[in-house]
Amino acid sequence: MRTTTFGTLAAAVALAVIGAPAAAQDCDRACLEGFVDRYLDAVIDDDVSAVPFAANARFTENGQRLELGDGLWNTMKSKGTYRFFVPDVEAGQVAFIGTINEDHRDPAQQTPAVIALRLKIRNGEITEVEQQVVRNEDAARRIEARGGPDPLFLETVPESERMSRRELIEIANMYFTGMQLNDGKGEYPFADDCNRIENGSQSTNVPLQPGQTRPDPKTATGYSAHWSCREQFESGLIHFVNRIRDRRFVAVDRERGNVFSFVFFDHSGGEYRTFQTPDGRTVTAGPVQPWTWYIAEVFRIENGLIRRIEATLDRVPYGMLSGWSTYEEGMSDAIQDETM
Repeated sequence: MRTTTFGTLAAAVALAVIGAPAAAQDCDRACLEGFVDRYLDAVIDDDVSAVPFAANARFTENGQRLELGDGLWNTMKSKGTYRFFVPDVEAGQVAFIGTINEDHRDPAQQTPAVIALRLKIRNGEITEVEQQVVRNEDAARRIEARGGPDPLFLETVPESERMSRRELIEIANMYFTGMQLNDGKGEYPFADDCNRIENGSQSTNVPLQPGQTRPDPKTATGYSAHWSCREQFESGLIHFVNRIRDRRFVAVDRERGNVFSFVFFDHSGGEYRTFQTPDGRTVTAGPVQPWTWYIAEVFRIENGLIRRIEATLDRVPYGMLSGWSTYEEGMSDAIQDETM
């Protein structure tokens, strides 16, 4: 794993833990997914008593710890149609990406938004709620228009071909390691048909429009959405993403080969904007100001290769923490998974 001047933690925390190992759970896939709907319905009704919360349940929205009943509870009016579940029976957690609608100045209208949600369930009660609310109307409309996740995310992997939890997480983590200070020379586990969607927009393999010319990775000064997943990484032009930290792998669905993560991408600017490509060209690229993306990212992995990626992104204060990690974990690029 690459280290940076920001001080990656020592190898002793390379498999950092965000909680105690999960005990055997009596909440199966359907049960976990059902808790998502029960929770969202309670938020719509602004009724904390409508779902079973543990006495010491913790709740964060966009990295801020709040009292249950605050934040989105005050404004959510309905659910959209986009629904993407990643249930993790082993960890007793479920992650979800969906569209929602909030208050609008005109009572006859509602404002679309996107939610990425994690619930932890213990003994039939919700003990943790973590939600990212992306209040970007264009992104919400794009995601809603997609109707649902790429069908590949929903396909069952034959039992004989299923990878272990650790293997799935390590493959997903190679994506983050390959992008951090990207140099084009790493190991990039992409299938030939890999595709990525970000905030409802396709960000790889975008077809050319009439009159457009496909950028050449050997001469371009910025990576292109017209390129494949592998071409983007092998170009070395994503170097300006200099720190990918607080890598929390919160839900793993071995049955479908899906891995759900919450993570932060930092663009520190300054010296990190100027770098050399694999063929020795000097390029300057990336945001001029310090910039952090707060990201929920899901990977579909088969036979050790990433085939699909879906992410929700929200720009947040530079260096922001999640509210679920220590400062040291939040600034580390170590894997965090509570079952490891």
